[in-house]
Amino acid sequence: MKRAIAYLITLLAIYCLIGVLVILNKIAIPNDAMKIAIYCGLTGGIGGITYCLRGIYLNVCVFKQWDKVWLPWYFIRPLVSVVCGVVSWLFLKAGLIMLEAKQTETPTNLIFYALAFVAGLNVDKFIEKIEDIAQATWGIEKSRTAKDSQK
Repeated sequence: MKRAIAYLITLLAIYCLIGVLVILNKIAIPNDAMKIAIYCGLTGGIGGITYCLRGIYLNVCVFKQWDKVWLPWYFIRPLVSVVCGVVSWLFLKAGLIMLEAKQTETPTNLIFYALAFVAGLNVDKFIEKIEDIAQATWGIEKSRTAKDSQK
């Protein structure tokens, strides 16, 4: 458990450091679209770390059922959350995900970051949504995992 907590906090620090370095232009990013994609990945990763830290808290303190068999999940989940954060940006940018939100006169990128955080926080539901979009748009069948979860 302590290894998982240390890993998650270290990863959180790394994600925040990368974000700060990009903001301060210490890491050269070719264009604004790539910056937004990177921020979405980092935001998704932070969402995943939040979910994992909450999982540790619940399983250790509330339910008192910590099991180290779940350690790989705690190590992999934040990385998958980064990928989901970037994918959320890609699907929003491509217009494949539409959100019911009032348009403002000065649009910001906050909607990208909010969706990326939610995608990282709830990877399972986000992947189900992406599979729904893929099935409706291109006729691609849902994965076996998604089909099993709907039973």
